[in-house]
Amino acid sequence: MANLKEVRSRISSVSSTQQITKAMKMVAAAKLKRATNAIVQLRPYANKLRDILAQVSASVEGNDSPYTQDRVPTKVLVIVLTSNRGLAGAFNANAIKAANHLIFGKYPEQHARGNLSIIAIGKRGHDFFQKRGFNVIGNYNELYSDLNFLNVSQVAEYAMNAFKAGEVDRVEIVYNEFRNAAVQLLTTEQLLPLVPQEKPEAGANSETEYIIEPSKEKIIEELIPKAIKTQLYKAVLDSNASEHGARMTAMDKATENAGELLKQLKLSYNQARQAAITTELTEIVSGAAALSNG
Repeated sequence: MANLKEVRSRISSVSSTQQITKAMKMVAAAKLKRATNAIVQLRPYANKLRDILAQVSASVEGNDSPYTQDRVPTKVLVIVLTSNRGLAGAFNANAIKAANHLIFGKYPEQHARGNLSIIAIGKRGHDFFQKRGFNVIGNYNELYSDLNFLNVSQVAEYAMNAFKAGEVDRVEIVYNEFRNAAVQLLTTEQLLPLVPQEKPEAGANSETEYIIEPSKEKIIEELIPKAIKTQLYKAVLDSNASEHGARMTAMDKATENAGELLKQLKLSYNQARQAAITTELTEIVSGAAALSNG
């Protein structure tokens, strides 16, 4: 009977775990809905802003914005987007792996000389790189608690000021781009310097004529910082939606696995119980036969 007691205990434990994973899946699904709405609403604005900036800047000769100056990347800043909590499948591990691949594959010399810094948005990434001796700047783990454009802009402004002052020569972002609840695309983007867009061909029908006040130069001066902040904000929203999608998928799979394990445990319990009853009946019959023979 000790075996039956052990199986009953495991059934109870797995049932409790299944209830927890099911609840976590429902919570993640609710958060995913809000996060998806946020990134879906921002994407058209970010894409249109990028297109306008590309077309206007292409018609301006000698654009000397401090955020477009392409320098030799002697000092590099990498912004890594992870989450504050786990139980999201390979979401955090993949982002950290991509960041390591970027650092040791593209900037190994800068890292070896101590000229590579990291801004980790999310506790998982922050703890990983800090424990391994990387130069982690600041603590932005609470950014997701009040996720809005102004809070994310503070990170973008730090990177912009550091780039403008010559403290860093290249700023890269590593994050999970949201496609759907089951698919997150690992993405590495260059935030600074702002990559210039190719000029449209002469006579191209795709070029739009804008009426600009007060001047193209002034508009570009205002648009470039806005575009940089929007690019980072979009990456954070993408990462936030990807986290909830990955967690919902992981908890759904965990719930299914718990259900399959429960079936096996209940089958094992019934088999053990049947074997115990058969043994007891055999003993009773054997005892009765012995008494009758006596």
